[in-house]
Amino acid sequence: MTSQELRKAREYEAVNVPLVPEQERPAFHVTAGIGWMNDPNGFSVYRGEYHLFYQYYPYSTHWGLMHWGHMKSKDFIKWERLPVALAPDREYDRDGCFSGGAAELPDGRQLLIYTGVRKESGKDGEEKQFQTQCLAIGDGVNYEKYESNPVISEKDIPDGGSIVDFRDPKIWREPDGSYRVVTVNKMQDGGAVLLYKSPDGFSWEFDKMIDKSRGQYGEMWECPDYFILDGQRVLIVSPLEPKIPDPRFPNGHGVLCLTGHDDLKTGDFVRESVQAIDKGFNFYAPQTMETPDGRRVMIAWMRKWSDVGHEPTSGFFSGEMILPRELSIKDGKLIQNPVRELENYRTAPVVYQNILIENEISLDGIHGGAMDLILRVKSHEDKIDKINKIYKYFQVCVEKDGAYKIIVQYRPERDLIYIKREIDCKFENEMKRESRDASLSGVREIPVSRGDDQNSGEIKLRMIIDRYSIELFVNDGEQAASILLYAPDFADSITFEADGGKVLLDVEKYDLAVL
Repeated sequence: MTSQELRKAREYEAVNVPLVPEQERPAFHVTAGIGWMNDPNGFSVYRGEYHLFYQYYPYSTHWGLMHWGHMKSKDFIKWERLPVALAPDREYDRDGCFSGGAAELPDGRQLLIYTGVRKESGKDGEEKQFQTQCLAIGDGVNYEKYESNPVISEKDIPDGGSIVDFRDPKIWREPDGSYRVVTVNKMQDGGAVLLYKSPDGFSWEFDKMIDKSRGQYGEMWECPDYFILDGQRVLIVSPLEPKIPDPRFPNGHGVLCLTGHDDLKTGDFVRESVQAIDKGFNFYAPQTMETPDGRRVMIAWMRKWSDVGHEPTSGFFSGEMILPRELSIKDGKLIQNPVRELENYRTAPVVYQNILIENEISLDGIHGGAMDLILRVKSHEDKIDKINKIYKYFQVCVEKDGAYKIIVQYRPERDLIYIKREIDCKFENEMKRESRDASLSGVREIPVSRGDDQNSGEIKLRMIIDRYSIELFVNDGEQAASILLYAPDFADSITFEADGGKVLLDVEKYDLAVL
């Protein structure tokens, strides 16, 4: 039975989503139909299609009372909008339906698990968010909340845990037909990931703690994911405002990938390495799923809480997702690349080989607002000395002729990529009034591995450009960075530049036509 709150949200969507001009949206990145979007939820396969839910407030482009928006796709690129799936309409979720996951039941129904939030005064008189885990069951469009909600509550939290910071369940089905859920909780010594088990997806009990921050990686973790990838156990968490004295980890709202193995005697997760997943400005709260052909695919919110307030100029919607990425593990390192389905939308190829770059140049046909751009860079050989003189830097500048621009610069002698997000002063001053960031300008540093030839200066850069964003993939996915920039006067020019030596550049450019 559809509640008044859910019916209101669906009616609002039906009236207002058609008013959003498609030219205001990215070409192939997921956006909310209308209003606010943040964390992806319930990223999963159901009845042979990919479903994506997300944190959603349709009535404003600012965070509000959380609903679940809903979309589905056959290929991760073209998405069909579906009606709002969940609205806060019960006593246990009256103050928000927070993040969660989804799984398919043996009888063909879809099971959603989410965090229900209610605000109450604690013993100290201060208002707090009490969080429990709840279920809804449906057919891929309409969902009924489970009559015995909540199914995981304060009685299921281990000693030292918190009912206030207890959220973001991610569900999966084991080969034996049973179910598992991971959630996060703020324990006395920091953020932790808790594992729960169920024979049927409806009755749950606490199993064990998987891992915790240990005072190193943030006081609270969010949005956990837990899976096996290429023979290694992987735990993904999103720490809140960590202060990590290590240049490999950007401070602020970052996302960590913890790799390891299961202890053969106890089954406990044994951590082996910790790495940052995305080195850009805008990436948070990822979720992964396994496709029918066995790939592990990840999606994430292409924002961080620190840049909220920097919105599209249209004012119709706020927030978008990254392009889904295929994950793998190579030599203990997480590898990320755009889903292969993107290549089905490539058109109008433009190819250059061995272009000599000495200063700044542009190339005919290399411009546009939606493209897949692949660059292979190496030092130019000095024909007199018969050596490759390594250059000082190579850079590519996107939106060169606009008030905003994004620069990706590689310095081979330091084995670093610098990402610079620059904005004209007058626009920056306007943005400061709305954004929590001190500035939308900024720099990120990305360490990269150098090839066998120390003087080659070789590097491969792939840039997925979609109007407001760039997703950068370095050396076939050894590093990734998400960069968002809502430019009021979008410019589609691209330039290439070298300094301190000559560069040879190969270019492949494809327009991306998603209709």
